[in-house]
Amino acid sequence: MAPQILRASERTPAPWKNGGGVTSEVAVHPEGAGTGDFAWRVSVADVAHSGPFSAFDGVDRIITVIDGPGMALTVDGTPHVVDAPYEPFAFPGDAVTECRLLGGPIVDFNVMVRRAGTTARVRIERSDTAVRPGAGTRVLAVVLAGTALLHGASVRLGRLDAALFSGEDCDTIGVDGVLAVVELVDLAGR
Repeated sequence: MAPQILRASERTPAPWKNGGGVTSEVAVHPEGAGTGDFAWRVSVADVAHSGPFSAFDGVDRIITVIDGPGMALTVDGTPHVVDAPYEPFAFPGDAVTECRLLGGPIVDFNVMVRRAGTTARVRIERSDTAVRPGAGTRVLAVVLAGTALLHGASVRLGRLDAALFSGEDCDTIGVDGVLAVVELVDLAGR
């Protein structure tokens, strides 16, 4: 089976849960789920101003800066500087989190999972990589910079395009830039 191709040009931006910014959903499970009932959700957000993050009870988050000078996060009172591009930072989504931009707007890549049913891992690839989801696992490959080529499917992905792999899907991805590979494991399916 071929992976599902998710083009950036087909996304519709939506306001954040707290109304403080705009996000574009890359993929969500189950399909059509909202912010209150997803098992996992992956998005790209434009952050123009400092301020509080939305709280998501029972959710774990992984955030990666992809454009801009970065941000200082205070998560439950503990400061963290997240200013290096393409370096994932994990934190609890239900923690009180404040964001201070470090010199201007940023774009970030967000992965959120309900910790009771799903785990996530984000790895950054800058060269060819193989994708082979295991049992109960889906893999979402998202181009953060440059392009990527799905060799088996002969599909080229541009910036912020994605491919969702599940079941027997597998491919080798040629990377000419930066690719985020998100492994989403359904704990009930293992």
